[in-house]
Amino acid sequence: MKRNYKVLLLALMLAFASCSFTKKTFDDPDRDKLLMQLIVYVLEEGHYSPKDLNDDFSEQVYASYLDQLDPFKRYFYASDIKEFEAYKDQIDDQLKSYDLSFFNLTHERLLQRIEESQILYKDVLAKPFDYNVDEDINTDYKKLAYVNSKKEMRDRWRTQLKFSTIANYDDLISQQENTISSKNKVKNMTDDEYQMLDSEMRELPKSDKTKDSKDPKEMKSLSELEAEARKTTLSSLNELYDYINERNREDWFAVYLNAIVAEFDPHTFYYAPEDKERFDVAMSGKFEGIGARLQKKMDVVTIMEIISGGPAWKQNKMEAGDQILKVQQDNGEPAVSIVGMRLEDAVKLIKGPKGTSVILTLKKVDGTIEDLKIARDIVELEEVYAKSSTVIKDNKKFGVINLPGFYVSMDDYNKRNAATDVKLEIERLKKENIEGLVLDLRNNGGGSLQTVIDMAGLFIKEGPIVQVKTTGGQKEVLRDKDKAITWDGPLVILVNENSASASEILAAAMQDYKRALVIGSKQTFGKGTVQTVLDLNRMVKNNSLGDMGALKYTIQKYYRIDGGSTQLEGVKSDVVVPDRYSYIALGEKNQENPLPYDRIDAANYTVWNNNSGFQTAIDNSYARIAKNEQLKLIDENAKWVKKIRDQDMYSLKYDTYKTALKLNEDEAKQFEKLADYKTNLTFSSLPYENELMVADSTLKEKRVRWHKALSQDVYVEEALNVLNDLRGPTDIKKVVNNVKK
Repeated sequence: MKRNYKVLLLALMLAFASCSFTKKTFDDPDRDKLLMQLIVYVLEEGHYSPKDLNDDFSEQVYASYLDQLDPFKRYFYASDIKEFEAYKDQIDDQLKSYDLSFFNLTHERLLQRIEESQILYKDVLAKPFDYNVDEDINTDYKKLAYVNSKKEMRDRWRTQLKFSTIANYDDLISQQENTISSKNKVKNMTDDEYQMLDSEMRELPKSDKTKDSKDPKEMKSLSELEAEARKTTLSSLNELYDYINERNREDWFAVYLNAIVAEFDPHTFYYAPEDKERFDVAMSGKFEGIGARLQKKMDVVTIMEIISGGPAWKQNKMEAGDQILKVQQDNGEPAVSIVGMRLEDAVKLIKGPKGTSVILTLKKVDGTIEDLKIARDIVELEEVYAKSSTVIKDNKKFGVINLPGFYVSMDDYNKRNAATDVKLEIERLKKENIEGLVLDLRNNGGGSLQTVIDMAGLFIKEGPIVQVKTTGGQKEVLRDKDKAITWDGPLVILVNENSASASEILAAAMQDYKRALVIGSKQTFGKGTVQTVLDLNRMVKNNSLGDMGALKYTIQKYYRIDGGSTQLEGVKSDVVVPDRYSYIALGEKNQENPLPYDRIDAANYTVWNNNSGFQTAIDNSYARIAKNEQLKLIDENAKWVKKIRDQDMYSLKYDTYKTALKLNEDEAKQFEKLADYKTNLTFSSLPYENELMVADSTLKEKRVRWHKALSQDVYVEEALNVLNDLRGPTDIKKVVNNVKK
């Protein structure tokens, strides 16, 4: 029955995503107009809360779009804006008639202003900044007016670049000041002592040396340091403009389309073809290719990281730092140089279907050139998947599962997904005879709705998990129908402000059933909506215009089984623990255009019957928190972080800047011991991972780092304290073999 339910749900989703929009024919020969036509139609017909395309809508899109194009107000002039304003209340009409006039005007003007700015910033950075002048900068750029002249534009660039460079300048001064004590020591050294110091400096790895460390007797003047600071800023801007100049019209049109669709709600988004591919990888945690992370710098594609377990890792002939000069397919076609090519285009050449091969011409780290043939395969991103550990506390063994996301294969649900992985980790942990489980959903932004329904079913006998409501107000209760339970022992769920969507569904369901205690931030993110992803190519017959990308849009709101919503309100923790973001405006309620909060009738469900120890565990937890010096310091740090983030006025006079910076640094010192916090807990990998780590040193290093982080995590420590307080099941072993199939 459970499998039939999944098939039915998937069929309904596919029908909604493809069949319901086939009544209309889309065949505009202009790709951009066709895209606009498709997106407007889908949102008007399929969005949960469609918007009226009117003048108010137009003005909102206008403001959002220009803010995205020029957030620092250092491209467009006031005269440009005056010209654009003719379209301020016309965008809705242009959408209805598929008119691209506004986009074409802004796009052409933006490219012109970007080209002008490249000359401008290089000219500004060619001249020294005077850090003795008493002037300030306001970094609340939304309050800035657009400039009226080239002189004002130059001054805006000068001010902003001076602000960027003063930080570099201070870093260089600080580095040099740190050598002063060494220099003073050098003055009193004998020749033999100096030669020994010089020899030690030469033996340091190249990466550990700085230009100033070659000879502790040499010191640079302030003017030399100022010039070096500008050079650093110039290098950073050159890299930024390399990226900007790689963007084509399709990329900029996607920005315009997203300014439009974002007015419907924060989670409606147009994915250009390359963005859709990245979304699929993020959702599934896997792709087909060679297993290397790449970056482009100075026109050259360089390997940043070899992904553990991938083809390149298994072959062990490629390393981080190698440069890829050419790419050749295994079909006999000539090699293609990728030097100067857009990174996205280079990646397309390197990636490919499992079973095919690619030949890469590499410039190795040592300077040698060689051709390397690699067979492509499925690459899994280990950091995306669930992982588990055991820990001993008060002679009891507990389990910890970290779940970064509710991942699922976009083309086949029965392939690897978060629910089946968590189930497997629980089964492995039970073999280690754990007496309680922590499920860590911190920073888990959600994912597949189906996986969270299946995952919630691992902890209850049967019953509703979440309620969803469509545009017409029709309610549906999504249930776990399998009576088997994978884990019936004590359960604690860790959350924070970035636990969203599917994370909130799971936390809310377990809270409503009184199946688990939720520990963490005051509330979770507050995303109570469901999205689907529509491949826009399905809507165009005989498409000859290339890949149209995909549209993610909101189709439902979801509700707790008690009738409440997590929209805006999130899930309130049973035990609120201070964190460093407690005073910062995060979450759905601080997004643009969120859907409103509301309630519906509760579903019928039966509360878990083994929760008698909950209130005692909560009371004990709050008593510990009140005495915990680490958490008190975290709360003070959170207030300090809020104060720093709210600051928007900075002096560009170095002495004043340095005084303020020194004050901040002095204040920050009281929080340095936060990083020194250690528990007396030791975390261990499970036997199957220990076997894997014999051959995989990368996995071993990642687990060592994770276990160290867990041992310094005051939130995990408190979660384990709560587990220790909770009353266990009547008989843990009775469900060991009663596992969902």
